[in-house]
Amino acid sequence: MKDHIVLTAADLDGYLTDDDKRNIDELDGLFARALTACQVLASSQNESRLSTEKATLIDLYNQMGAKLQEVTAKEESIRVYSFITPRSVHGEASRLIAKLRDVRTQHHEFVYYVQRAYELLFNLAFAEPDNHDKNHLIIRTPVSYPVQNFAVHKIPDVDKELENSVMCVMLRGALLPSMIMSKEIEEYSSTGYVTPFALFRIRRDDTKSEQDMEYVLDLSKSFFDLALLDDKDLFFADPMNATGGSLVTIVRFLHDSGIRPRSIRFFNVISALKGTLRIVRALDNVHVYTLWMDPALNEKAYILPGLGDAGDRLNGVDLDDTPRNIIQLIADYGSTIANLYRSQVRKIEETVLAR
Repeated sequence: MKDHIVLTAADLDGYLTDDDKRNIDELDGLFARALTACQVLASSQNESRLSTEKATLIDLYNQMGAKLQEVTAKEESIRVYSFITPRSVHGEASRLIAKLRDVRTQHHEFVYYVQRAYELLFNLAFAEPDNHDKNHLIIRTPVSYPVQNFAVHKIPDVDKELENSVMCVMLRGALLPSMIMSKEIEEYSSTGYVTPFALFRIRRDDTKSEQDMEYVLDLSKSFFDLALLDDKDLFFADPMNATGGSLVTIVRFLHDSGIRPRSIRFFNVISALKGTLRIVRALDNVHVYTLWMDPALNEKAYILPGLGDAGDRLNGVDLDDTPRNIIQLIADYGSTIANLYRSQVRKIEETVLAR
């Protein structure tokens, strides 16, 4: 078996339909106009000009939002929280994304808001109250007078959707989101099911542009058992889905290795339309769940307006000559995260050390 699997941007674009390309081009045009307004807002001191450009920017974002909603409404495999949930909860998601985008949001706050985002995404995928039977949890409380108290709580019965799952980690920025999602699964499972983990080392070649990007899966630095992935529900949790290349590369490698997942679910805080469409066109039986959808990519394949490098904002920046391995990353999260996700940490350590 080769140590490195490579997928190119040209491979991905071959999956897009003519309608996909027209929709992407239309949004690119709208966002180009938004960038002009952004330039004025960043540089002008004229209050009248600033007021005019703010109104222009709001109008453009309304147009882009309507277009994104129109496109995704036709795709059963794409579920955007802010498009399909009741209007009463849209403000919560919008404010959460605004905090994640904000350059003033510090590391500890960023981690907190990502945790909140994945709780919402889990609810979007699994916890809709009208779509499931109920499990009853009987909980012993700390109150023992006049007798020991117990409380009954009803949660959705989603065991069948959860207890065949494996958490697949596209390393670095995806590590903590994957631990968060696995913890949600553990909490909602009536048996306290803790997902196995499969860890993939995949990177983009950032010397290239969005048009000729390459995605490199390094099997020599990945940790997984192929036999445990067949006929399983594979969950991927990555805070940002820009181009879709990393997920498609991994799943194509699994297919070429004879692995046939029962289903694939991809959970993102923010997705770009182009990457999302590539995924649902390239892969069978896949669903993408995203809290927010952004309209465009720049020439370096970064999401616009995006939220920066989510991996660096979650994990801190590695030194080029001493990148941290997976165990070092977990250690650097600190005791609070390690204790909160101790079952997940144990599973990850088992996966790495079993290699």
